[in-house]
Amino acid sequence: MPVPSTDFKKALKRLSDKEKEALLLRAVRRDAELYDTLSFELMLEVTVDTVYEEAADRIHELFNVAVTGRLLNRSLTKALQKATKEVARARRVTKDKKLEVDLNLYTLRLIFDNYTGQFESPYNGFYVGTARLAARTTLLILNNLHEDLWLEYKAELDDFLTQLHARTKSRNLKFELPRELPLPD
Repeated sequence: MPVPSTDFKKALKRLSDKEKEALLLRAVRRDAELYDTLSFELMLEVTVDTVYEEAADRIHELFNVAVTGRLLNRSLTKALQKATKEVARARRVTKDKKLEVDLNLYTLRLIFDNYTGQFESPYNGFYVGTARLAARTTLLILNNLHEDLWLEYKAELDDFLTQLHARTKSRNLKFELPRELPLPD
């Protein structure tokens, strides 16, 4: 992203309110993420919960509508990649790490409730992507959330990690997959 220069800032200050409004409206028409960010910042009815609901709906649609065809494993891998991008977008809009963790867990719930049979596929992409998401979620909890919140996520995340370690493919991962979410002493 370009950094606004001093001359740019001065030129922006010289604009009238009407010109600034027109410029801003033009910018949000071109960039959906900017529109979502400004809606979150400016509108009281757009909260973290509404952003969560919208992102969760899009993730649900990715896995339940877009996943079809002969190569189910490939479709699931693509859906997982798009879901990860959707989670990252929601985080950029709200700057809320807890929201990111909650959406990652929502994605993992969808996978473990509906698609664990695809972990046994000869293709590793979907299993590895799911394992990466679980490992990343564990790190997000440990690094970005207060210790008091860890217990809230422990049981569910530990269950996902246990299920992933139960597969033979877990031995071939090129990254470390934690066995559980450690609690502070």
